[in-house]
Amino acid sequence: MAQRPIIILPDPKLRLVSAKIERVDDPLRRLIDDMIETMHEAPGVGLAAIQVAEPIRLLVVDVAKKEEEPDPQVFINPEIVWSSEERATYEEGCLSIPEYYAEVERPASVRASALDRDGKLREVLAEGLLATVLQHEIDHLDGVLFIDHISKLKRDRVIKKFQKAAKRAGDGSHVL
Repeated sequence: MAQRPIIILPDPKLRLVSAKIERVDDPLRRLIDDMIETMHEAPGVGLAAIQVAEPIRLLVVDVAKKEEEPDPQVFINPEIVWSSEERATYEEGCLSIPEYYAEVERPASVRASALDRDGKLREVLAEGLLATVLQHEIDHLDGVLFIDHISKLKRDRVIKKFQKAAKRAGDGSHVL
């Protein structure tokens, strides 16, 4: 396993729509392991493949509390197949938008369908934090960031801040 660099706003790759995965094989499982290590080290509760510059429909999630054993879950080609009418608001952050947090309202519960690391189809009914993380990470696969769910004024301020930081870094990008 190896940690991967996480791409940071304003990297244009974050706006790509990720491609469907056609085959679950050993190279994909190595990427999954690298992503889990990267997510845990960051530390974060979710990571989409596009955040490590791999534009494929893959994400990893681990919502175990700090005092619990890690419990990473893998979602290959995830889809939300049902969302509740009930809404919930969480303060969200993102490894690709470090040190910025905002309240985002989303469906409180979702049912997601995906392949696991062995290529077996699974369905998960997610509530609470897991529901929020799945929606946040699936958004990444479609080129959507959590700041797209906040006001345009706040979003524009955040984007401008990260563009300035990238220019100060000298090469137009900033990698954690």
